[in-house]
Amino acid sequence: MNARVDLPAAREVCPTTTRRLLAEGALLVDVRERAEVARMAFDVPALVQMPLSEFERRFDELPRDRPLVLACESGPRSLKSTYFLMYQGFTDVANMDGGLAKWARKGFPVTGNAAPAGAAAAACCGPSATKATSSGCCDGTSTPSASAGCCEAAPASSNCCSPASPKGGSCC
Repeated sequence: MNARVDLPAAREVCPTTTRRLLAEGALLVDVRERAEVARMAFDVPALVQMPLSEFERRFDELPRDRPLVLACESGPRSLKSTYFLMYQGFTDVANMDGGLAKWARKGFPVTGNAAPAGAAAAACCGPSATKATSSGCCDGTSTPSASAGCCEAAPASSNCCSPASPKGGSCC
């Protein structure tokens, strides 16, 4: 029978704090699977990609003498990995709350498609969004929003995206 081990609460950091920690020498550990990384990845020099499916077998590759920040798409898998490392005796580990999704929303560096089609694009461009363009918007009728980093409907004066506009036309 295994003895119960009580661990302290895992340290959670936001993407902004993660950037500061990386600048101070921390290592970012991305636990997303390879297909996820192929679509979009963190663009930072101090990065190790170690998919959760390989994590238990490979965690000994991680340095114990350097701060580690673990990340996934939104936070739960990296939190699980953070606790696993704590159980294995790692002491300077943290989970990046919000993961790559929050990192990208803040405009921090990524490679690949930072405005994926589907749900993430729809959240910025509206429920009818089917694809994002290089500007990050669903079509030419939306404009980037400086405050949210997403797209807003074009002004009513453009005769687009108004309540009177037909659905499925050239509007959002």
